Amino acid sequence: MLVLGLISTATQVYALNNGVGRTPAMGWNSWNKFDCNINEALIREHADAIVSSGLAELGYNHVNIDDCWQLSRDGDGFIQADPKAFPSGIRALSDYVHSKGLKFGLYSSAGTYTCQMRPGGLHFEKQDAQRYAEWQIDYFKYDNCHNEGMGDKGGTISRYGALRDAMNATGRPINYAICNWGEASIWEFGEPLGNSWRTTGDIRDSWESVQDLINRNWHLSKWSAPGTRWRSNMKKKKTLTISLSTGGFNDMDMLEVGNGQMTDIEYRTHFSVWAALKSPLLLGHDIRSMTPETFEIIGNTEIIAINQDALGKSAHVRAILDKIWVWVGELEGGDRVLLVMNAGETPVSLNIKFGVFAVTQEDVVASATYVVEARDLWLKQELGTFVGSMRLSAIPAHGSRVLRVCCFFFCFYGLTFDVA
Repeated sequence: MLVLGLISTATQVYALNNGVGRTPAMGWNSWNKFDCNINEALIREHADAIVSSGLAELGYNHVNIDDCWQLSRDGDGFIQADPKAFPSGIRALSDYVHSKGLKFGLYSSAGTYTCQMRPGGLHFEKQDAQRYAEWQIDYFKYDNCHNEGMGDKGGTISRYGALRDAMNATGRPINYAICNWGEASIWEFGEPLGNSWRTTGDIRDSWESVQDLINRNWHLSKWSAPGTRWRSNMKKKKTLTISLSTGGFNDMDMLEVGNGQMTDIEYRTHFSVWAALKSPLLLGHDIRSMTPETFEIIGNTEIIAINQDALGKSAHVRAILDKIWVWVGELEGGDRVLLVMNAGETPVSLNIKFGVFAVTQEDVVASATYVVEARDLWLKQELGTFVGSMRLSAIPAHGSRVLRVCCFFFCFYGLTFDVA
């Protein structure tokens, strides 16, 4: 039997105020499944499939084209789409996506070339921003290939800040996704630059890759959260509160759910961790041939609600012990999400002491008398009422449990009192 308790607390940060991205982006991206094998028919078909499958109603409202849509620049430096792959032009494709009630996204790299050797955006920020605004895009992913040695903090701020300023100058609100692979610890200064920032290199469709990305992200939760912020000045004994209308999130890369190289248990864990840590939920499979099992995972409305919770706070690791991971996250209205992952090779059972929900050491002591109600978000069942601790049984290898916990009370001599 394992007994787990509190090991960390949260720190709050500011985020870029460009009016979009209040919660993590949701939608679909072309790269994981199709690489450079894209054309306008494929994009249109995926826009159709997002709507007809019901994914759009669940919040998956972005259709994002990754690398290989662009081919050249004209004499004035404006980017040109590949005329063979996109004969109708990008604006026509954007209009089609918008006609479905969806949002449209594009890609480039903050370098001289993209990762697939298409024209990059470095030094062409004003032309690109003007063109993207004319094309009415809603989301933009900016990669890090061929960055001319400007991968340090100063170079990152210069490169990504140039396009940020150029896009803001157009007046069109564009969700700006920085993809610098976590170089220069982007999470420490990404909030004035973009709405999200990639924290690692690319994901692969394997359990080993999912584990690697979790290992690289578990300590970054304090940098990911929008909304009302506070910072205390202890010398002046004052707290500054600022209300923002945008989001700033750690991006753990696009989802691999449905691409076939992991089990459904592993995909469910992959999806659960990305959701709880407030990573964007950008699908990366072929939606046209999606299986019922895949839809059951990505269509879990209660897990999606954790990711899209209006409070916007990432879950924080509370314990790591022998390949068992425990996260707790705050939710709007006072609820908590409890996520337990078994990264080991055999099933495990464990007791969770309610100290994991505490913030101060005083709370840890008081938590022995907490009375809570818990709901399993994958089983979609109410688990009942618990005092001080709860037991989770038979979590499978590579599996997870996600609970929504509410109604914290103190229990004392048979009486209960609301937690203030």
